[in-house]
Amino acid sequence: MKNLLFLSALIFVLAGCAGKEFYEAEDTVGDYDNTKASLNGDIVSINKDGATLDSGEIITKRGVSKFKIPEGYTFLNISDDVVISSNYKDKVLLDKKEIEVGGVVVAATLKGNKLALLFSNNSIQLYDTDSEKVTLKEYFTHSFVNDTRIANPYFMSNIILFPTLDGKIVVISEASNQVIRNIVVDADGQFNNIIFLDVINDTLVAATGNKVISVGDGVLNLKDYNIRDIITKDKIIYIATVDGQIIKTDISLNIIDRRKYKYAKFYALAYGTSLYALESQGYLINIANDFKSDTIYDFSFDNEKKVIALGDTIYYKDESIILK
Repeated sequence: MKNLLFLSALIFVLAGCAGKEFYEAEDTVGDYDNTKASLNGDIVSINKDGATLDSGEIITKRGVSKFKIPEGYTFLNISDDVVISSNYKDKVLLDKKEIEVGGVVVAATLKGNKLALLFSNNSIQLYDTDSEKVTLKEYFTHSFVNDTRIANPYFMSNIILFPTLDGKIVVISEASNQVIRNIVVDADGQFNNIIFLDVINDTLVAATGNKVISVGDGVLNLKDYNIRDIITKDKIIYIATVDGQIIKTDISLNIIDRRKYKYAKFYALAYGTSLYALESQGYLINIANDFKSDTIYDFSFDNEKKVIALGDTIYYKDESIILK
């Protein structure tokens, strides 16, 4: 009887393994041949705007910075040429200037003397670095489970856009420091914090892991996608989905084109002179600008390690590579 139970369990496990399906390219052109560069440490944390190395050095949208943050701090953002980091307890650093904030800051942006902060309890705060006073504090529904990709606040002309952990964009008047509007991106779902926020030609584009929204000229567009990654380039939005699609849209979310890669699991999108998608089984897919063809390279990387793509560069483990 015991042997029968063991055999049944083994068959079940083998059947489960056999049922797993992975993307496999029909043909590749070999290894991607652009020169790799070494990083001064392994990536230990990432967000949508950069990464922290175990050496304390940081990666930003401007590239690898020799600026080091102290042990116990994690990079959040670089704005106004100031590196913002958090100890995920009760402090943030503006370069080397320490500010007591009394809570866990998970996203932040600086403009002049205004520091916009998002806390892990889903509260938002404006802090005046000159007077060292809080000028706005608002609380929203607590979110207990979040996607690790948390978007930073965005200063847009005379307003401040605060992404929240419960799927909203809170619009603040920069002049009065008051809430003037809430834009609901995603009211449902367990992981519905804002993972992407950008402004293209005065059009707001934002996304959670489940939805994408664009707001411009008084028109709101909303589309449902299970998102693996999303980037913008010029006036185009590129979306990689959980079901292996790469979708190209305009800023109103109208689909221009799409390609499907069966069973593909995309880790990151990047843009050189055209779009690249990093796939979990060790492939780098380069899609032509007209979306009519692609070139698939072998690209060996450890998919158990952290990977981030910023602009035209992919950073993984302790290496980086610039895409052509």
